[in-house]
Amino acid sequence: MAASSVVKNMCDGSIQFKDGTGTPIVCTVRFDNADFSVDGLKAKLRETNAYQHRGVLSSVRHTTRTFPTFTMSVSMSEFTSAAANSVSDAILKNGAFASAVSTQGANADVYTLDVVITEEGTSFGDAADHTFTLEDCELSMGYAEGDPNTFSISGTCYGAITGDLAV
Repeated sequence: MAASSVVKNMCDGSIQFKDGTGTPIVCTVRFDNADFSVDGLKAKLRETNAYQHRGVLSSVRHTTRTFPTFTMSVSMSEFTSAAANSVSDAILKNGAFASAVSTQGANADVYTLDVVITEEGTSFGDAADHTFTLEDCELSMGYAEGDPNTFSISGTCYGAITGDLAV
């Protein structure tokens, strides 16, 4: 496949949160502020240690697993909803997500969701849209009044990274 000749921007993306039920409960994030950011992506998702002997580098090795983190903000439209589109419900397991199941399983101690990021490609002549999924993410959020009111969301990916940014 040829490389895309169109640079993607803030108008081209969408984000979804999905739980772990057989037919996932999905929150398509509305009113996100196009500021999604993920950090800590690297080959093998491992810390790197440099071993020295008497001040001379003798070996560089991968050690313990690292866990990418991400942040984003969303303009607030509601706190809770019976429809599966409230960001706060997805994160706090309320409303339409009250019966949600962690992506780590029904008996998991930590409630996690999959976060799916899609960048439009086909509308620009690309062979496909560009997507990746951060699996088994624990999310947290903050709320602030302002113009507009916002939710600030952060998360840690404890599972695999699949799709176009697979590690």
